[in-house]
Amino acid sequence: MDTGGNSLPSGPDGVKRKICYFYDPEVGNYYYGQGHPMKPHRIRMTHALLAHYGLLQHMQVLKPIPARDRDLCRFHADDYVSFLRSITPETQQDQLRQLKRFNVGEDCPVFDGLYSFCQTYAGGSVGGAVKLNHGLCDIAINWAGGLHHAKKCEASGFCYVNDIVLAILELLKQHERVLYVDIDIHHGDGVEEAFYTTDRVMTVSFHKFGDYFPGTGDIRDLGYGKGKYYSLNVPLDDGIDDESYHYLFKPIIGKVMEVFKPGAVVLQCGADSLSGDRLGCFNLSIKGHAECVRYMRSFNVPVLLLGGGGYTIRNVARCWCYETGVALGLEVDDKMPQHEYYEYFGPDYTLHVAPSNMENKNSRQLLEEIRTKLLDNLSRLQHAPSVQFQERPPDTELPEADEDQEDPDERWDQDSDMDVDEDRKPLPSRVKRELIVEPEVKDQDSQKPSIDHGRGLDTAQEDNASLKVSDVNSMITDEQNVKMEQDNMNKPSEQIFPK
Repeated sequence: MDTGGNSLPSGPDGVKRKICYFYDPEVGNYYYGQGHPMKPHRIRMTHALLAHYGLLQHMQVLKPIPARDRDLCRFHADDYVSFLRSITPETQQDQLRQLKRFNVGEDCPVFDGLYSFCQTYAGGSVGGAVKLNHGLCDIAINWAGGLHHAKKCEASGFCYVNDIVLAILELLKQHERVLYVDIDIHHGDGVEEAFYTTDRVMTVSFHKFGDYFPGTGDIRDLGYGKGKYYSLNVPLDDGIDDESYHYLFKPIIGKVMEVFKPGAVVLQCGADSLSGDRLGCFNLSIKGHAECVRYMRSFNVPVLLLGGGGYTIRNVARCWCYETGVALGLEVDDKMPQHEYYEYFGPDYTLHVAPSNMENKNSRQLLEEIRTKLLDNLSRLQHAPSVQFQERPPDTELPEADEDQEDPDERWDQDSDMDVDEDRKPLPSRVKRELIVEPEVKDQDSQKPSIDHGRGLDTAQEDNASLKVSDVNSMITDEQNVKMEQDNMNKPSEQIFPK
């Protein structure tokens, strides 16, 4: 049985991918509070760049269905979810004991619409997993997701609900093995902890280690029980640059793909590992950060791309815009088009920013020791562990009126991505196709993933008592298109896209 899940035949990385992009226009309205470094407004800025670069017309744009209580409780404790649903800025003073119990307060403040925010970003990640499971796209993107610190019973590090764990649980319904890769500067502790005792999920985190939040992620943390050697931690020091980062990333991930053979990959693209981040201390360029996306894309395995950290918000928007282009196989111009947040990007008004001249404290000897140690750990793995036959949870259904399900191989046309007046032309594109052109495929069915519905996949619940996988349908995706802001569209195209 082939449950590898590759959505495309192996071949050059230049072939097109079907992309689902999840975005809720309200997400930028949520506000953690004055002076708080986490700003959901960065998601709106990213979306504006995607719109004005003309990238939206190359993707299917979906508004996520908010995650329900029972969806969140597939991982999180019932009383914690109930607390998040009921707490408000007005009532928090009456629940000080609960606030302390669930670690909600300073780093993870109570703000207006907190629960709706959690439902929105979690809904996008799980919705992306559902789309991938149904073979309706090759890459799903939710830049509002990637909040990797949240635990089963508590908030942590600006994260309340762990959308990544929920998305991986959804992917496990269809795939025997799922790989999680984290390039945020902070250790992906919440995801690692959730899957620490299973061999069905491998977690690989590249992060700053040593007197740095959350303080976990030692190279000696390998997993436990059946999960031993299925947690990989890559501890890094200040100032790491593109060359040093890829000296570790590519051989380690290449070996992981070879021995683990995941059916799907979740890549958390936290942008706080970029040079100049408000809370970070790495020295990656946007192209260096995006090279990780490009490398994961090259394996032709279904990928869920998620956001994460990132606190110099103009650079976060730059990064995730560029990485969306990488996912699409499009090269985006450095010169930035005029748009409503244009003033954020002065004085250069370019997509890319030069790394700083900060010292790289990661010596070649240190990097070599880390690389050797982790590759040795990978050599101890059982190649592609199998899963015992048993009942598996039901598939999450898509809406009945899902046009893409009727013809999943039809390329979405550019007008399907946004609601525009009939007499208004789509924005011209400021992107260039990669040189490698998609080969003509005569048999479209050959591109569909091969999935055997007759064999059951066990759930992560058996391997990790902290996970709860209910038998209810957990999520459905919303086919409603996201409307682009009308003032975007009213600008003359020659002003937005100078020749």
